[in-house]
Amino acid sequence: MKVLVDFVVLIIIYFCKFYKKWKEKDRDVLLVNTTMYIYLSFVLYFTLMPILTSLPFIFNHPYAPMNLIPFIDVTFGRGDFARQVGLNIIMTIPFGFLLPLIKKENTKLLKIVFYTFLLSLGIELLQPLINGVRSADITDLITNVLGGIIGYIMYLIFKPFTTKILNYIKNR
Repeated sequence: MKVLVDFVVLIIIYFCKFYKKWKEKDRDVLLVNTTMYIYLSFVLYFTLMPILTSLPFIFNHPYAPMNLIPFIDVTFGRGDFARQVGLNIIMTIPFGFLLPLIKKENTKLLKIVFYTFLLSLGIELLQPLINGVRSADITDLITNVLGGIIGYIMYLIFKPFTTKILNYIKNR
């Protein structure tokens, strides 16, 4: 139920702030930007939500410092390391794929790495604040950036195909 509040706010923001602006541009812009918005909403769902109902309580628990030792879980055999790494990579593949479609410029790999790093860093720093159960981990940051790189490589592979589809939608 708490997550529902966040989704209602995200829907209101989408229609009041973004939908009209993107609709005034071409259909392809609306499609790609809306897809990215939905994707980022689900990233928030899996990593930070509930946010709004948690805000009054963010200082009611200790802030656990970020684990700065990469891949320590595998070294000590903690938890479900392989699953966590896989999910972190999978989570940011769409970001690496969609970002160049939104930018519509000759987006370079370093820019994708930088933006994926910022997205992941923001999530990792906010997780312990919003929810005292979650913690920040350098391994998550590394694997998220790797996912963004994989997404960008997929974008490069499928660029001719996505260009044709978006041109078709634009000229329809």
